[in-house]
Amino acid sequence: MFALLAATAGMVFAGTVPAHADFRLCNNSSQRVSVAISYTDGTQWITEGWWNLKPSACETLLRGALAAQFYYVYGMDERGGEWKGKAFMCTRDREFRIIGRNNCLVRGYDRTGFFEIDTGNQAKNWTVQLTDKQQEPPGQ
Repeated sequence: MFALLAATAGMVFAGTVPAHADFRLCNNSSQRVSVAISYTDGTQWITEGWWNLKPSACETLLRGALAAQFYYVYGMDERGGEWKGKAFMCTRDREFRIIGRNNCLVRGYDRTGFFEIDTGNQAKNWTVQLTDKQQEPPGQ
């Protein structure tokens, strides 16, 4: 199982610096990672992929202020390790943008388990950090 760290990308401050709000993902693992994101626009589910991130790289998956509280992410590294969850969305092997999350197999898509990100009610931006499995101390 892989560890997941999720943190806000920072508060938006008033002043001379323009506000910057996005949903970003950083690959803090030791392998190249392919990621997909799923979200609702208020009327329908949208799932998009794939972004390929080298180790220590970050990518903006969605630009602009966050429109929802919950987002869903799936990641897989080059060795088959996964960051996954119990929220099932439609995906496919190639680059995609899929509308809807039901009847994936019937519609010719794969059914993939995404993990949930709760950004809270007030967040305008968010960054997810994917990390390698945490090592347990010896003797435990």
